[in-house]
Amino acid sequence: MTAVYKVLFLCTGNSARSILGEAVLNRIGEGRFRAYSAGSQPKCDVHPMTIEVLKSFGYPTEDLRSKNWNEFTGPDAPEFDFIFTVCDSAAGESCPVWPGKPLTAHWGVEDPAAVEGEGQRKAFVDALGYLRRRIELFLMLPHASIDDMAMRGKLAAIGREEGASSKAKEAE
Repeated sequence: MTAVYKVLFLCTGNSARSILGEAVLNRIGEGRFRAYSAGSQPKCDVHPMTIEVLKSFGYPTEDLRSKNWNEFTGPDAPEFDFIFTVCDSAAGESCPVWPGKPLTAHWGVEDPAAVEGEGQRKAFVDALGYLRRRIELFLMLPHASIDDMAMRGKLAAIGREEGASSKAKEAE
């Protein structure tokens, strides 16, 4: 039986980017991955445009909800293999100690929820596209045969792909 890798996407508010990452990986991860998302200061609701954009591209949205990262620190929490921060503020926060030894990377994308007015939908579609591209690259990696150091390098490089936030670009 093939291992199912568990992945956590973190963002401060857990209403847009981390939710997009969770939805995309759960759909295109072909059962080899189980994605979750959480935030240090969750908004309590998923941003309506997140749901609208995901639905418009055929992603399931019924199980998506904004969650506090404390939900994933208890004894019954999944043990993550990978943790990706998708907003610059979450990357700079002191994260909880996660069980196991998850590999982490910063995959920062500008906040589409910060865009107001007629450009907001495009900002969400762009964020979805940038995250999907990173996840596609992540899925192409030889997870079972690559060592941790090489994997860290690959994950960091993925975070600098097109659409990277300013903090992610600084990591070059």
